[in-house]
Amino acid sequence: MKRLTPDSPELKSADLAVKNREKIRAAFPDALASDGTIDFDVLRELLGDEIDEGEERYGLNWHGKRAARRLALTPSTAALRPCPEDSLDWDTTQNMFIEGDNLEVLKLLQKSYAGKVKLIYIDPPYNTGKDFVYPDNFRDSIANYLEITGQVEDGQRIASNAEASGRFHTDWLNMIYPRLKLAHSLLRRDGVFMCSIGNEEIHNLRSVCDDIFGADNFCGIFIWEKKKKPSFLDRNMGTVTDYIVVYARNRPESPEFIAGTVEDGKKYPFNNAGNPLATLAFPANAVEFKCGDMTIPPQDMSEGNIKTRLLDEVVVVGGRNAGPFRLEGEWRYSQAKLNEFVQAGAEIVISKVPFRPNYVNRSGEAKKTANLLSYRVNDVATNEDATDELRALFGCDVFTYPKPTGLLAYLIRAVTGGTDLIMDFFAGSGTTAHATLLQNQADGGQRRCISIQLPEPLNEEDAGDAVAVRFLKDAKRPLAISELTKERLRRAARALRSMLTAGDLDAGFRVFKLATGNLLPWEATPQTMKESLSAAVDHVRPDRTDDDLFYDVILKHGLDICLPVEERSIAGHVVRAVGGGAVFACLGPRIGIADVEQLAEGIAAWRTELSPANPSECRVVFRDAAFESDVAKANLAAILKQRGFDENLVVSL
Repeated sequence: MKRLTPDSPELKSADLAVKNREKIRAAFPDALASDGTIDFDVLRELLGDEIDEGEERYGLNWHGKRAARRLALTPSTAALRPCPEDSLDWDTTQNMFIEGDNLEVLKLLQKSYAGKVKLIYIDPPYNTGKDFVYPDNFRDSIANYLEITGQVEDGQRIASNAEASGRFHTDWLNMIYPRLKLAHSLLRRDGVFMCSIGNEEIHNLRSVCDDIFGADNFCGIFIWEKKKKPSFLDRNMGTVTDYIVVYARNRPESPEFIAGTVEDGKKYPFNNAGNPLATLAFPANAVEFKCGDMTIPPQDMSEGNIKTRLLDEVVVVGGRNAGPFRLEGEWRYSQAKLNEFVQAGAEIVISKVPFRPNYVNRSGEAKKTANLLSYRVNDVATNEDATDELRALFGCDVFTYPKPTGLLAYLIRAVTGGTDLIMDFFAGSGTTAHATLLQNQADGGQRRCISIQLPEPLNEEDAGDAVAVRFLKDAKRPLAISELTKERLRRAARALRSMLTAGDLDAGFRVFKLATGNLLPWEATPQTMKESLSAAVDHVRPDRTDDDLFYDVILKHGLDICLPVEERSIAGHVVRAVGGGAVFACLGPRIGIADVEQLAEGIAAWRTELSPANPSECRVVFRDAAFESDVAKANLAAILKQRGFDENLVVSL
């Protein structure tokens, strides 16, 4: 039975560099040298020698780019520890909330979720000169995470990225580049990547995304009106917009982006500037007014250059006119067409603001979809709406500059549906997860959401954090942003469930927390040899539970960690199975020699009962220190081999 160590590939995240080499070997077998490595001279010939080794080429370069690329390819030995006590509906939910540095977490998700995410939306630091920047350690990103969160003696490495720094843009690029490299591999072939950004780094973001996703996969920039009143970049220019940069994983396979479905037929503006001036006669109860006083329509309903003037004095009852009248304006339709609509019973709406709710609803026509527009104002929520949402949930302003759920729901329904997987690895206030719930409630979807957020400590001395600090202290929770995010999702779930009258909405989330690997590395010195040998008898970290080991095995085996888990008692030992028998785990503290045969036979019988698609690929995991003796361990492995288990897949931790 193979004993796994921290250096075993089975306990590391996917090695993306190895995967890349495998792709080259598959595409160009002629480029393989006799020792199995890649002969780059032959590869150059196979590619037609079209390789530019000069420095003068178009593209974005900066100090640290090569190290950032290597950082993305470096496997992780970290673990995600399950936290059922911090979760909501742990046993049934398919949503996840992961606390940790998103760089390390994205590595850990590669085996299980590569090529499975339909939409990735992120709202990273805009690099305004004062917001939080992730100071990555290119040698050891998990050590960097421990420093950021104050889990080591050196304390927190949290600092603003001063605009006066010569590395102002470089620091931001070194932060974002490896994360986008990892995000790219998580997207489905028809997946979509969206990133909110401000003026500070939009030019660099475009260049980085062209490098990672390919310029051909650029879909456009969505311009969002984020606020009703401008903030001033300088004394001359005010801004009310932000940008959302959109790329497809593989543009020919990406879906048509839609803003929503017109459920009851085509809708066209009824009055439309540019057509010849005309006076139309409207019969009684043929039109609904959505402007001014709803009991008496205003005489002048002008807006800009579009003139719409009521020529008759009529009284509107319940929003509709009580008698025939004439309306002067610039019309999309003629009197004859209007008469057709009235005869067909179509709904006609006139409002003061043309092009918005001014439409004729031609019922019974084929359903149409409205394409996502590059600029959107109407019906898309603003930051003011986001503030109101969170005040309604918390009763105070615990987050600064949150995104509104209306914006995210608009983007989510534009590209996802059904059981699609959505990811946000700068989760912040939790808007993406909340919007996913709202959109599922609205259209009956079963979308899943993975949220990742650094447990960034709040500063008790910072006036900007004062409200959040007070709220968490009152709740007796750790002073970290991720605690606020989880509480927001709990409150959102309660609010949604209180409104539901029917249907089954998954409003829960499983919490996992990033930690160092579950196994202690071998770090012996001549002075500590005796202690190291003693610790090596059981190299599982003393603070780790069976659940920690079990979910780490699932994740590193490449299975969805939200899969349902089955549990049985076999020979007095707890055995768990996941993935229809893809993995069996018996991680109890002691396995006696007398239990071995019954335990092995019970696992084999359970596999037969589950009937997995590939029985020979089932993995069985035990705790190495649990075996009473080497004889017990060898006998159990031999019986499982006799029952058809691959001896290389029967392992111990």
